[in-house]
Amino acid sequence: MRIDLSGRTALVTGSSQGIGLAIAKGLAEAGARVILTGRDQGKLDAAATAIRGDVVTVAADITQDEGTSTLTRAAPGVDVLINNLGIYGARPALEITDDEWRRYFETNVLTAVRLIRHYLPGMVERGWGRVQNIASDSAIATPGEMIHYGMSKTALLAVSRGFAKEAAGSGVTVNSVIAGPTHTGGVEDFVYQLVPRELPWDEAQRQFMREHRPQSLLQRLIEPEEIANMVVYLSSPQASATTGGALRVDGGYVDSILP
Repeated sequence: MRIDLSGRTALVTGSSQGIGLAIAKGLAEAGARVILTGRDQGKLDAAATAIRGDVVTVAADITQDEGTSTLTRAAPGVDVLINNLGIYGARPALEITDDEWRRYFETNVLTAVRLIRHYLPGMVERGWGRVQNIASDSAIATPGEMIHYGMSKTALLAVSRGFAKEAAGSGVTVNSVIAGPTHTGGVEDFVYQLVPRELPWDEAQRQFMREHRPQSLLQRLIEPEEIANMVVYLSSPQASATTGGALRVDGGYVDSILP
Protein backbone atom coordinates (compact mmCIF):
# COMPACT_ATOMS: atom_id res chain seq x y z
CA MET A 1 0.00 0.00 0.00
CA ARG A 2 1.41 3.37 -1.02
CA ILE A 3 0.08 6.24 1.04
CA ASP A 4 0.33 9.62 -0.67
CA LEU A 5 -0.52 12.74 1.32
CA SER A 6 1.04 15.18 -1.13
CA GLY A 7 -0.76 18.52 -1.07
CA ARG A 8 -2.18 17.92 2.42
CA THR A 9 -1.29 19.88 5.54
CA ALA A 10 -1.16 18.03 8.85
CA LEU A 11 -1.01 19.49 12.36
CA VAL A 12 0.33 17.31 15.17
CA THR A 13 0.12 18.60 18.74
CA GLY A 14 2.74 17.65 21.31
CA SER A 15 5.06 16.83 18.44
CA SER A 16 8.52 17.82 19.64
CA GLN A 17 9.25 14.31 20.93
CA GLY A 18 7.94 10.80 21.50
CA ILE A 19 4.79 9.56 19.76
CA GLY A 20 3.98 12.99 18.35
CA LEU A 21 7.36 13.32 16.66
CA ALA A 22 7.11 9.78 15.24
CA ILE A 23 3.67 10.63 13.83
CA ALA A 24 4.99 13.84 12.30
CA LYS A 25 7.85 11.96 10.66
CA GLY A 26 5.47 9.37 9.23
CA LEU A 27 3.13 12.00 7.79
CA ALA A 28 6.04 13.92 6.27
CA GLU A 29 7.41 10.75 4.69
CA ALA A 30 3.98 10.26 3.10
CA GLY A 31 4.30 13.70 1.51
CA ALA A 32 2.29 15.91 3.86
CA ARG A 33 3.31 19.39 4.92
CA VAL A 34 3.60 19.01 8.69
CA ILE A 35 3.08 21.60 11.42
CA LEU A 36 4.82 20.82 14.69
CA THR A 37 3.62 22.49 17.86
CA GLY A 38 4.70 22.51 21.48
CA ARG A 39 5.74 24.99 24.14
CA ASP A 40 9.53 24.88 23.67
CA GLN A 41 10.86 26.43 20.45
CA GLY A 42 14.26 24.83 20.96
CA LYS A 43 12.77 21.33 21.13
CA LEU A 44 10.58 22.07 18.11
CA ASP A 45 13.62 23.21 16.10
CA ALA A 46 15.47 20.02 17.03
CA ALA A 47 12.45 17.94 16.04
CA ALA A 48 12.14 19.75 12.71
CA THR A 49 15.74 18.90 11.81
CA ALA A 50 14.95 15.22 12.37
CA ILE A 51 12.18 15.28 9.75
CA ARG A 52 12.77 15.15 6.03
CA GLY A 53 10.14 17.17 4.22
CA ASP A 54 8.11 20.35 4.47
CA VAL A 55 7.97 21.23 8.17
CA VAL A 56 6.71 24.30 10.02
CA THR A 57 6.99 24.91 13.77
CA VAL A 58 4.65 26.93 15.99
CA ALA A 59 5.59 27.41 19.63
CA ALA A 60 2.41 27.75 21.68
CA ASP A 61 0.91 26.53 24.94
CA ILE A 62 -2.43 25.25 23.67
CA THR A 63 -3.68 24.53 27.17
CA GLN A 64 -4.30 28.30 27.29
CA ASP A 65 -6.67 30.32 25.11
CA GLU A 66 -3.86 32.66 24.07
CA GLY A 67 -1.69 29.75 22.93
CA THR A 68 -4.56 28.20 20.98
CA SER A 69 -5.11 31.54 19.25
CA THR A 70 -1.41 31.76 18.41
CA LEU A 71 -1.54 28.33 16.79
CA THR A 72 -4.75 28.87 14.83
CA ARG A 73 -3.55 32.24 13.54
CA ALA A 74 -0.34 30.62 12.30
CA ALA A 75 -2.24 27.64 10.86
CA PRO A 76 -5.80 28.76 10.07
CA GLY A 77 -6.70 25.60 8.16
CA VAL A 78 -5.40 22.03 8.00
CA ASP A 79 -6.42 18.81 6.27
CA VAL A 80 -5.24 16.43 9.00
CA LEU A 81 -5.47 17.16 12.72
CA ILE A 82 -3.71 14.84 15.18
CA ASN A 83 -4.50 15.66 18.82
CA ASN A 84 -1.58 13.99 20.53
CA LEU A 85 -0.82 16.36 23.40
CA GLY A 86 -1.26 14.67 26.77
CA ILE A 87 0.08 14.44 30.31
CA TYR A 88 0.25 11.45 32.62
CA GLY A 89 1.70 10.39 35.94
CA ALA A 90 1.13 8.01 38.82
CA ARG A 91 -0.86 9.20 41.84
CA PRO A 92 -2.78 7.27 44.53
CA ALA A 93 -6.47 7.66 43.73
CA LEU A 94 -7.45 9.29 47.00
CA GLU A 95 -4.61 11.82 46.74
CA ILE A 96 -5.66 13.31 43.39
CA THR A 97 -6.71 16.89 44.07
CA ASP A 98 -9.45 18.86 42.36
CA ASP A 99 -6.81 20.95 40.60
CA GLU A 100 -5.17 17.81 39.21
CA TRP A 101 -8.50 16.47 37.95
CA ARG A 102 -9.11 19.77 36.19
CA ARG A 103 -5.58 19.94 34.77
CA TYR A 104 -5.83 16.46 33.24
CA PHE A 105 -9.20 17.20 31.69
CA GLU A 106 -8.10 20.61 30.41
CA THR A 107 -4.87 19.28 28.90
CA ASN A 108 -5.92 15.88 27.59
CA VAL A 109 -9.48 16.61 26.49
CA LEU A 110 -10.31 20.29 26.06
CA THR A 111 -7.21 21.07 23.98
CA ALA A 112 -8.48 18.50 21.46
CA VAL A 113 -12.05 19.80 21.59
CA ARG A 114 -10.97 23.39 20.95
CA LEU A 115 -8.88 22.47 17.93
CA ILE A 116 -11.58 20.23 16.46
CA ARG A 117 -14.07 23.04 16.92
CA HIS A 118 -11.75 25.35 14.97
CA TYR A 119 -10.62 23.04 12.15
CA LEU A 120 -13.58 20.72 11.54
CA PRO A 121 -15.85 23.28 9.81
CA GLY A 122 -13.21 24.00 7.17
CA MET A 123 -12.68 20.30 6.54
CA VAL A 124 -16.42 19.76 6.14
CA GLU A 125 -16.69 22.72 3.76
CA ARG A 126 -13.87 21.32 1.61
CA GLY A 127 -15.34 17.81 1.72
CA TRP A 128 -12.19 16.12 3.01
CA GLY A 129 -10.36 15.89 6.30
CA ARG A 130 -8.96 13.61 8.95
CA VAL A 131 -9.16 14.10 12.71
CA GLN A 132 -7.53 11.70 15.14
CA ASN A 133 -7.36 11.83 18.91
CA ILE A 134 -4.54 9.79 20.45
CA ALA A 135 -6.11 7.86 23.30
CA SER A 136 -4.73 5.01 25.36
CA ASP A 137 -5.45 1.52 26.63
CA SER A 138 -6.12 3.38 29.89
CA ALA A 139 -9.34 4.63 28.28
CA ILE A 140 -10.73 1.10 28.55
CA ALA A 141 -8.66 -0.57 31.26
CA THR A 142 -8.54 2.18 33.88
CA PRO A 143 -5.19 2.01 35.71
CA GLY A 144 -5.52 2.12 39.47
CA GLU A 145 -2.36 4.19 39.79
CA MET A 146 -3.60 7.03 37.53
CA ILE A 147 -7.36 7.08 37.25
CA HIS A 148 -7.35 10.80 36.40
CA TYR A 149 -5.39 9.97 33.25
CA GLY A 150 -7.68 7.06 32.42
CA MET A 151 -10.72 9.31 32.83
CA SER A 152 -9.34 11.82 30.34
CA LYS A 153 -8.62 9.18 27.72
CA THR A 154 -12.07 7.63 28.12
CA ALA A 155 -13.50 11.08 27.49
CA LEU A 156 -11.49 11.31 24.25
CA LEU A 157 -13.23 8.20 22.90
CA ALA A 158 -16.60 9.89 23.42
CA VAL A 159 -15.32 13.14 21.92
CA SER A 160 -14.15 11.29 18.81
CA ARG A 161 -17.41 9.41 18.33
CA GLY A 162 -19.47 12.54 18.87
CA PHE A 163 -17.55 14.70 16.40
CA ALA A 164 -17.64 11.85 13.86
CA LYS A 165 -21.43 12.19 13.98
CA GLU A 166 -21.10 15.94 13.50
CA ALA A 167 -19.05 15.26 10.35
CA ALA A 168 -21.33 12.49 9.05
CA GLY A 169 -21.63 12.34 5.26
CA SER A 170 -19.08 15.10 4.68
CA GLY A 171 -16.03 13.12 3.58
CA VAL A 172 -14.32 13.94 6.88
CA THR A 173 -13.41 11.11 9.24
CA VAL A 174 -12.89 11.36 13.00
CA ASN A 175 -11.31 8.52 14.95
CA SER A 176 -9.36 7.79 18.08
CA VAL A 177 -6.22 5.66 18.25
CA ILE A 178 -5.81 3.55 21.36
CA ALA A 179 -2.09 3.41 22.00
CA GLY A 180 -0.76 0.74 24.31
CA PRO A 181 2.25 1.02 26.62
CA THR A 182 4.79 2.81 24.44
CA HIS A 183 8.53 3.32 24.75
CA THR A 184 9.22 7.05 25.07
CA GLY A 185 11.48 9.10 27.31
CA GLY A 186 8.50 10.14 29.40
CA VAL A 187 7.41 6.54 29.82
CA GLU A 188 10.89 5.59 30.97
CA ASP A 189 10.50 8.14 33.77
CA PHE A 190 7.06 6.72 34.58
CA VAL A 191 8.37 3.14 34.65
CA TYR A 192 11.00 4.16 37.17
CA GLN A 193 8.27 5.56 39.40
CA LEU A 194 6.99 2.00 39.76
CA VAL A 195 10.13 -0.17 39.71
CA PRO A 196 13.52 0.29 41.44
CA ARG A 197 15.49 3.07 39.75
CA GLU A 198 18.76 1.18 40.06
CA LEU A 199 17.59 -1.49 37.60
CA PRO A 200 19.04 -1.37 34.05
CA TRP A 201 16.43 -0.24 31.51
CA ASP A 202 15.85 -3.63 29.86
CA GLU A 203 15.30 -5.28 33.21
CA ALA A 204 13.16 -2.40 34.46
CA GLN A 205 10.97 -2.60 31.35
CA ARG A 206 10.46 -6.35 31.77
CA GLN A 207 9.58 -5.96 35.44
CA PHE A 208 7.17 -3.13 34.67
CA MET A 209 5.36 -5.16 32.00
CA ARG A 210 5.29 -8.26 34.20
CA GLU A 211 3.97 -6.51 37.31
CA HIS A 212 1.91 -3.63 35.95
CA ARG A 213 0.90 -4.60 32.39
CA PRO A 214 0.82 -8.43 32.51
CA GLN A 215 -2.07 -8.70 30.04
CA SER A 216 0.04 -7.36 27.14
CA LEU A 217 0.24 -9.99 24.41
CA LEU A 218 3.22 -8.20 22.87
CA GLN A 219 5.09 -8.49 26.19
CA ARG A 220 7.19 -5.43 25.39
CA LEU A 221 6.70 -1.71 25.10
CA ILE A 222 5.46 -0.52 21.72
CA GLU A 223 7.78 1.70 19.68
CA PRO A 224 6.42 5.15 18.72
CA GLU A 225 6.81 4.35 15.01
CA GLU A 226 4.32 1.50 15.43
CA ILE A 227 1.70 3.96 16.66
CA ALA A 228 2.59 6.31 13.81
CA ASN A 229 1.94 3.60 11.21
CA MET A 230 -1.72 3.41 12.23
CA VAL A 231 -2.07 7.20 12.35
CA VAL A 232 -0.60 7.64 8.87
CA TYR A 233 -2.98 5.03 7.47
CA LEU A 234 -6.01 6.68 9.09
CA SER A 235 -4.84 10.00 7.62
CA SER A 236 -4.86 8.56 4.12
CA PRO A 237 -7.48 8.34 1.36
CA GLN A 238 -7.38 4.56 1.83
CA ALA A 239 -9.07 4.95 5.25
CA SER A 240 -12.10 6.77 3.84
CA ALA A 241 -14.62 4.27 5.28
CA THR A 242 -13.19 4.27 8.81
CA THR A 243 -14.81 6.88 11.03
CA GLY A 244 -16.24 7.08 14.52
CA GLY A 245 -13.91 4.27 15.53
CA ALA A 246 -11.42 3.53 18.27
CA LEU A 247 -8.52 1.76 16.57
CA ARG A 248 -6.21 -0.25 18.79
CA VAL A 249 -2.42 -0.28 18.59
CA ASP A 250 -2.09 -1.73 22.07
CA GLY A 251 -0.11 -4.92 21.62
CA GLY A 252 -3.18 -6.90 22.67
CA TYR A 253 -3.21 -5.20 26.05
CA VAL A 254 -6.99 -4.74 26.25
CA ASP A 255 -8.58 -8.16 26.78
CA SER A 256 -11.50 -7.59 24.44
CA ILE A 257 -12.36 -8.23 20.82
CA LEU A 258 -14.00 -4.78 20.64
CA PRO A 259 -13.22 -2.06 19.85
